[in-house]
Amino acid sequence: VSLLLYLRRVREAVVSTQSTGNEHIELAQKRHGRRLDHDEKLRKKAARSSHKLSMKAKKLHGLKAKMYNKKRHAEKIQMKKAIKMHEEKQTKARDSENVQEGAVPAYLLDRETQTRAKVLSNMVKQKRKEKAGKWTVPIPKVKAVGED
Repeated sequence: VSLLLYLRRVREAVVSTQSTGNEHIELAQKRHGRRLDHDEKLRKKAARSSHKLSMKAKKLHGLKAKMYNKKRHAEKIQMKKAIKMHEEKQTKARDSENVQEGAVPAYLLDRETQTRAKVLSNMVKQKRKEKAGKWTVPIPKVKAVGED
């Protein structure tokens, strides 16, 4: 077992002399692995990054603020374009040109043959309804009792 460890260290030493020598972190990760909660920490850090960016946007003044907001605006536009492109891929467009003679009308076709269409606005509306529904208290309906 010790011979295998020795050979591994010699091989790593040869590799490290060939490289720049600044890869001690990668080498340690290769030898010992990462912490068990590494992925969770990365996910949380990414989730908190938007808060830091918004705080930075609030604190900046003058020309730096203009430049920073211009950059954020460009990123938002690019994100919206990407969402729209993705949405168009999933949305079904009707082909009015390819109508064959004696074709069956759309209302007689099975719904399974049509591909599903995801529209982002419907999802947003649904989330708004859910948020609004969280805070409403259901009021029981009371029927009027006749005087008999």
